[in-house]
Amino acid sequence: MSSRTSPKVVVLLGGPSAEREVSLSTGKECAAALREKNYDVVELDAGPDVAARLSEIAPDVVFNALHGRWGEDGCVQGILEWLRIPYTHSGVLASALAMDKERSKAVFRRAGVPVTESQLYSRDAVAGDHVMAPPYVIKPNNEGSSVGIYIVPEGANGPPLIAENMPETLMVEAYVPGRELTVSVLEDRALCVTEIVTDGWYDYHAKYAPGGSHHVLPANIPSEITEACMAHSVTAHQALGCRGVSRTDFRWDDTKGLEGLITLETNTQPGMTPTSLVPEQAAHVGMSFPDLCDWIVKDASCDR
Repeated sequence: MSSRTSPKVVVLLGGPSAEREVSLSTGKECAAALREKNYDVVELDAGPDVAARLSEIAPDVVFNALHGRWGEDGCVQGILEWLRIPYTHSGVLASALAMDKERSKAVFRRAGVPVTESQLYSRDAVAGDHVMAPPYVIKPNNEGSSVGIYIVPEGANGPPLIAENMPETLMVEAYVPGRELTVSVLEDRALCVTEIVTDGWYDYHAKYAPGGSHHVLPANIPSEITEACMAHSVTAHQALGCRGVSRTDFRWDDTKGLEGLITLETNTQPGMTPTSLVPEQAAHVGMSFPDLCDWIVKDASCDR
């Protein structure tokens, strides 16, 4: 950072991804929190001219509040490395790796983090016939926030009608029944385990709409499951090479004990909205939302 009294922070928000709206909400919340901490904050809706705009503004730090492709997959991180502006969250490689669900699963397997069976298929193959015995889940290989999820139940006669705007390559994975659990990691520290309770699938609406889900923290689960979730989340964070904040999501079939715990994915740009999980977990361990945002900014660097 420069020596000016109030460091200038650009909060990158919005952008062109399918998660634009939640990014706008995340960015505005984080910008307000950083102003409480006396930062000189500029909110920048990330468009094709983002490199030129950042060069004009000349911030000390970029707070990356983007979600989804382009902002979360290593692309904007590469721009920030090129411009040599310190930035928050994970770097180019970890961002790209975590966003690619199948490749991140390969990393998890090597690190001993439990995952479910999955494979990549073309959209036409998935739409044409069952590529896996039901029940199974269809999802884009490189989107976040449960965008474009299809659940094919046991006994289904055929695959669902796949939307034309779905990507050409899809991941199909064995459906894991059970409870939704998640753990936030700040650098190498797991905060706590939250159980996410919904009426159905934890989809985009359930994640971000007020009342869409209910969070129980700490989760009312056996201590061995708590310890395993905390350990797996830190291992996943480190194995992918994440920096700053990440959040790892799990499914737990409580009829199978520890054998029923499966890791779904790690989010390198977890949401920071009023209904988001990371701020709740930080508050649970005594860190206010402004303090959390301040910690994220102070952790910023290049060469991440």
